[in-house]
Amino acid sequence: MTDDEKNRLLGPAFGEALFGLIRRTACDLPEDVEQALKRAYSEAEPNSTAGSILALFLDNIALAREKQVPLCQDTGLPLFFIRHPPGLSQRAMAQACAEAAARATQEQFLRPNAVDPVTGRNSGNCVGAGIPGVYFEEADDEALSVALMLKGGGSENVGRQYSLPDDALRAGRDPEGVRRAVLDAVRRAEGKGCPPGILGVCIGGDRGSGYLHSKHQLLRPLDDVNPDPVLADLEKRILFEANTLGIGPLGLGGKTTLLGVNIGALHRHPASYFVTVTYMCWECRRREVRIEADGTWRFLK
Repeated sequence: MTDDEKNRLLGPAFGEALFGLIRRTACDLPEDVEQALKRAYSEAEPNSTAGSILALFLDNIALAREKQVPLCQDTGLPLFFIRHPPGLSQRAMAQACAEAAARATQEQFLRPNAVDPVTGRNSGNCVGAGIPGVYFEEADDEALSVALMLKGGGSENVGRQYSLPDDALRAGRDPEGVRRAVLDAVRRAEGKGCPPGILGVCIGGDRGSGYLHSKHQLLRPLDDVNPDPVLADLEKRILFEANTLGIGPLGLGGKTTLLGVNIGALHRHPASYFVTVTYMCWECRRREVRIEADGTWRFLK
């Protein structure tokens, strides 16, 4: 890649693309998530609490899109997942993400959510040590793609990690043990993660890679079919069984506790078998932008 090509990719258009990505992610829920909520509403009992809550969710989605205001007062932590061609400066890309987050906070598309854990001070611009999160993957592509997830604190708080075997859950190191662990996470979350939720699950890895890979699963569309038939069956079964628990929207009862379950797997150490569950609230705010080699950009989803 020539210096001119690098400059076009990481020029002013890159910053504008990142800012546009934040604004769209904060204000416009993806179509697959909205359609899942509409299906849940159609399946709710007439005049039920669940139906009323889901109707309010759908009204909220429409108003946020129309008025271009954030879907939720907790605009979450911005997590950028960047796939880039060889030769680009990751330092420059991370700096551009921080600048876009600061601008989006100033223009009130993000809430200042970066708090120093020692002093308790808020940075005021959604930028701090480790915030925004920026993760890189090098790819054989002349273009650059950036996926963004806005991860709210309430849903993040109910994520869990299990080390199998777990005697209390009677969960062994097999798909059945994974099923038991994931359903336990759903039961423990109850209404605290703003259900109906979406689960990103990682089987294996170490403790750190498990959490990151489970977040990657939340970037998958809800109708994505896992290429591994064992994992595809597990996703389908957990989704069905979670929706028989009666937790429902906001934990107030109903048929829909989860909108989707996406599972990935990483190789593990022989002595370890982690199951990591990342919970996403009903506002699964994720979008992606692609910046071409000539500097032009477009939203992918």
